[in-house]
Amino acid sequence: MMKLCAHHPHPTRSRRRRVAGVMAGVLTASLALAACGGGTSGGGDDNTLTLWHNATTGPGSEYWETIASEFEASHEGVTVEVQAIQNEDLDGKLQTAQNAGEGPDVFLARGGGKLRDMVDAGLILDISDMIDETVAAEVPEGAFSAYTIDDGVYAMPTSLQPGGIYYSKDLFDAAGITEEPTTIAELSDAVAKLKDSGTSPIALGAKDAWPAAHWYYFFALRECSQDVLETSLSELEFSDQCWVDAGQDLADFAGTEPFNSGFLTTSAQQGAGSSAGMVANHQAAMELMGTWNVGVIASLTPDEQPLPDLRWFPFPAVEGGEGDPTAIMGGVDATPAPPPPRPSCVPSSSTSS
Repeated sequence: MMKLCAHHPHPTRSRRRRVAGVMAGVLTASLALAACGGGTSGGGDDNTLTLWHNATTGPGSEYWETIASEFEASHEGVTVEVQAIQNEDLDGKLQTAQNAGEGPDVFLARGGGKLRDMVDAGLILDISDMIDETVAAEVPEGAFSAYTIDDGVYAMPTSLQPGGIYYSKDLFDAAGITEEPTTIAELSDAVAKLKDSGTSPIALGAKDAWPAAHWYYFFALRECSQDVLETSLSELEFSDQCWVDAGQDLADFAGTEPFNSGFLTTSAQQGAGSSAGMVANHQAAMELMGTWNVGVIASLTPDEQPLPDLRWFPFPAVEGGEGDPTAIMGGVDATPAPPPPRPSCVPSSSTSS
């Protein structure tokens, strides 16, 4: 779990340009590492790289294609084969491919226990001594910590994606909600008003499991101090009362029936009937999700354009909680590469980002 402190969901325009530049440099460095080391993929030759990611539509998909094209242009003779895989399918397909010795050269990773399993199995490369210091200086320390195992860094961060509650301002206005909720009590009040207006308050794609887990994670972020969070997660010891309190908070909130009917069988991002689709089509007012949700919702609106009234607020504070009420839990995407099985390498002069 990573703590990000922020009060606004969207960076300034200049900040977006700077981050995009850093992300491009970071990914280029990762691709260069893979080109230098080869890999376990079925790319076919030393000059072909395979890249797997989960952005199947819109600007996200275009971003990866652009990065691959720019890398090919600056690395003569190298071909990058890009494959976009639906988010819920990526982990399973990756595991199957790696077990068969046919994993990609570069792929999207999320850290945690799955990354450690790959490290223990010798499937990815420790890039600690290969990271350009100029690029590293532009990446927050917390992003690297998500991919650091036993003092080794195993992936280059490409994006930080903090979470919060996305909502339809039009549906809030129709329900008479004039202020964004800042406490769970205020959120519960908003839920009641939305129900009275005939709107499903919160969309939840619990079929995919992780969106439902986010609700517990955020309650824990509000109940537990930063010290407890860091100690518990590093030692896998969860005896502190705050973990129990977070579960009770969630049980109490869920007891008010804030989620869409059938949320246990609702997917998160696949089609108009998903939780993101419900927000995109004004069938539900809110969804707890990361920053990727903006693009997902846009792809599911009737005209496949950004939702004009989409707004955001941080997860509300919990009364009596010891967590920082401004802390934001975020996801970090990164691109690791497999260790080199052969000595071949593209010229070192082509590895600059």
